[in-house]
Amino acid sequence: MKLRLPTNLDVKNKTVLVRVDYNVPLKKVKNSWRVENDRRILASFETIKFLQKNHTKIILMTHLGRPKGKFEAGLSSEPVARYLTKNLNIKTSFVDDCIGEKVQTAIDQLPAGGILLLENLRFHPEEKKNDKKFARQLANLADVYINEAFSSSHRAHASTEGVTHYLPSFAGFNLQKEVLTLHKLMTQPDHPFFIIVGGAKISDKIDVLENLLQIADGVLVGGVVANNFLKAEGVEIHKSYLQDTPADLKKEGVNFVKLADELIEETKTEKILKDGYIPLPKILYPIDVIAAASPDSTQTQVIDLIHDMKDSTHDKNLMYLDIGPKTIKLYQELINQARTIFWNGPMGYFEKTPFRTGTVKIAQALAKANARTVAGGGDTVDLIADLKLEKDFTYISTAGGASLLFLAGQKLPALNPLTIGTRKHYS
Repeated sequence: MKLRLPTNLDVKNKTVLVRVDYNVPLKKVKNSWRVENDRRILASFETIKFLQKNHTKIILMTHLGRPKGKFEAGLSSEPVARYLTKNLNIKTSFVDDCIGEKVQTAIDQLPAGGILLLENLRFHPEEKKNDKKFARQLANLADVYINEAFSSSHRAHASTEGVTHYLPSFAGFNLQKEVLTLHKLMTQPDHPFFIIVGGAKISDKIDVLENLLQIADGVLVGGVVANNFLKAEGVEIHKSYLQDTPADLKKEGVNFVKLADELIEETKTEKILKDGYIPLPKILYPIDVIAAASPDSTQTQVIDLIHDMKDSTHDKNLMYLDIGPKTIKLYQELINQARTIFWNGPMGYFEKTPFRTGTVKIAQALAKANARTVAGGGDTVDLIADLKLEKDFTYISTAGGASLLFLAGQKLPALNPLTIGTRKHYS
């Protein structure tokens, strides 16, 4: 996929509308809201600096949270403008709407190289509906459009897809990095290539596994995702959590345990060669787990899943909440022999201290690995940041659902208009 990138000629002395993803966590301190994490804000800086050098008027637009089509004080983008100005030394004006005379006046008053952040796009219900009139109103604010929000590019919204019908449209520099990084994972990984998947949802990862299993050498599974594979193999999981099948998929007869079983069956003749000569299944799930009566329990025990698959000796009300020490050791050894690794999803209920070890150990192993390491997913990325390991990974994706859909081989509606050879005429 070749994306159109803006050149100096495309933007010089023009007004540029930039769709960023500043959907960042806010915390209320006294009577004001403050930005808690600026990772997504920093990701847009290369594009912003490029535009400032070309003396453009820069209009930033973003969504924040899930407002119900109307103003919510705790989801205003105003604190982000304040953060850009005070904490990051990027002087940014703010206007409390996205369209209308007030916005146009603010743009008219903006100097060349100046930045204006619009109010939360989702305060307008037309944004999520990809309303044509709303998209045109946004487009009328500028001469050129740049999408710097890969994490929102799987949604055909007015600010991501609709606006491209009315303006010359380009990809931002960070968006291009995301696409190139993920595309290389799918087409040119260095081998051995391992995928590590975990988290609470198997629904958003099953298609990724189906697609990447064609090129990956192995899959290391943890979290709730692992429970589906364990159950598919006849391993007793007691009261461990299994994701409920969404209503739309249930109508289609989708069963995640059955899908896990199908993946195991499809790959049963393929092996991971540990240390170059020890054959292991291509899809590896935990061989031991940390179990407890609930995520709030501090009383834990290690359960061996190899010698007693039916776990006939333990309390039947137990939940599997982290991978065990033998699994950690096995996964670490495979990580050490990998050359490319993609990680999405924690290995256990890492929010609670007794069930955090597996995820932390895997993160630390990846940070030390002699491999190209790519991580994605909100929980995964937040943990890496908490451990201060961000610089030890080759690439950390700012996207969640968009990256998974891309890796699943699906087309993202907001990317097509940015592809070389598409849409040159604007109405």
